[in-house]
Amino acid sequence: MSSLGRASAVIGAGTIVSRITGLLRTIVLVSAIGAVNSRAGDAFAVANQLPNNLYAIISTGILTAVIVPQIVKVSADPDGGRAFISKLFTLGTVVLVATTALAMAVAPFLVQLYANRFEPDQLALATAFAYWCLPQIFFYGLYALVGETLNARRVFGPFTWAPIVNNVVSIAGFLLFIVVFGSDLVAVSEWTPDAIAWLAGTATLGIVVQAGVLLLFWRRTGIRVRPDFRWRGVGLNHIGRLAGWTFLMVLAGQLAGLVQTLIVGEASGSGASVFAMQNAWLIFMLPYSIIVLSIGTPYFTQLSEHAVAGRDDEVRSDIGRSIRILGLFIVLATAALGVAAIPASRIFTNSSEHAVAAAVVLLCYLVGLIPLAVLFVVQRTFYAYGDTRTPFFFTLFQCVVVVLTALLASALVAGGILPLEYLAAAVALGQSLASVLQVIVASWLLHRRLGDLGMRRTLLTLGRFTLAAIPAGAVGWLTFQLLGGVDGWTVADKLTGAIGTMLIGGACSLVYVAVLALLRASELKTATDLARRLLKRG
Repeated sequence: MSSLGRASAVIGAGTIVSRITGLLRTIVLVSAIGAVNSRAGDAFAVANQLPNNLYAIISTGILTAVIVPQIVKVSADPDGGRAFISKLFTLGTVVLVATTALAMAVAPFLVQLYANRFEPDQLALATAFAYWCLPQIFFYGLYALVGETLNARRVFGPFTWAPIVNNVVSIAGFLLFIVVFGSDLVAVSEWTPDAIAWLAGTATLGIVVQAGVLLLFWRRTGIRVRPDFRWRGVGLNHIGRLAGWTFLMVLAGQLAGLVQTLIVGEASGSGASVFAMQNAWLIFMLPYSIIVLSIGTPYFTQLSEHAVAGRDDEVRSDIGRSIRILGLFIVLATAALGVAAIPASRIFTNSSEHAVAAAVVLLCYLVGLIPLAVLFVVQRTFYAYGDTRTPFFFTLFQCVVVVLTALLASALVAGGILPLEYLAAAVALGQSLASVLQVIVASWLLHRRLGDLGMRRTLLTLGRFTLAAIPAGAVGWLTFQLLGGVDGWTVADKLTGAIGTMLIGGACSLVYVAVLALLRASELKTATDLARRLLKRG
């Protein structure tokens, strides 16, 4: 457990710094192009999301699900897995180059696919941004390939810390953009070719540097990689079969996201739309990234080792323990962000009115935060056993629910039942509902595979955490009201929004920890030790 704790501390500390600098990056970007009612902001959001979508397919769809368990397995080979990894990197590089070139060739089609509800001038701007953003695909993929290999070899830190350099480069570039071209450029007509190149080029440069920095840590793996185009004979066919299911799974998720983007694009210029949803998701993912990834990633490596060795009892123990520890932090994060939604959203908007509109979207996302954390553990347990087929089916079920709820939201707007400005919030709520249903189905399927997972104890523990979160959330909401509420200073500016969020979150945390101490929650000591390690690493 001590090695897991140290690994979690390294990842957690790096993730905290990465997310803080990422927040600063988004704050500067919002200052440059706006967030709510920004047609230019939505155009950039669509273009810059294209390489991210393909990165999600490469990283989540193939590397995380398939490569980590396979590298752990081949590490026992006489050559330490060198031949396997050399062939893997050669194949990966070829695929990345071809994918990037193809995406560049069909850039107008890709933009049209995601933004067919944009006006012609807005569509043209998004396409111009896309040509500068799409080269990110290769460098995202390289970063993921190297990073997941480092994780599989228990070198956890660099993968988490490398994005910090990306954020620093982007912040500097966006600040210079504001100096040269001005701020709050929300109208499409304000954008010149030079401005387009500077903004989107800066975003791509950050990804290039991020991948380059990660390569500096490769020597820690102890593996020498050489180009090897002989891809037969080391199990790549087996990986292809495994990756086929994960590819289909993530592809289904991307198609569901495509439907969401198409529908929400209708609200561009009239309220919270594509860019506002991305920023709300960024806030939503902050606790997920810091808590779930820092604690869950080392557990995933351990789960893979236990699964390969056939130690099912230890796997079941890991599942319950990790969900309970994750739950302790995630329940608090849900309560704190819920009551601080407006000041937190103010950080990523240019007015208090826009903050209120974005906060509604954030609240709808938060409904799914706890289920998403549980799903992380359940889904990766299937991966640890080399089962990518089952996750495909319960993810496909989730995607169907996402699409149906998004279509329902669109129909409600078309029928005059739901105001257009609440369209993004309704789509976000559908996403959360889908996550709740997905984790129920996934947990049931895992129970069928491994037997009793100790979920009764886990649910009772999560219930105890929720009980502690009720008074904590009440105190946080009271703090927000005492600070002036919607018309107070915490919503007056980005900086005061950040300060207000921290004050509200701090009040929630104090009450939450106090109540758990009164309830004598055993997980509190484990969490305290982990937090202490994070502070030392930070």
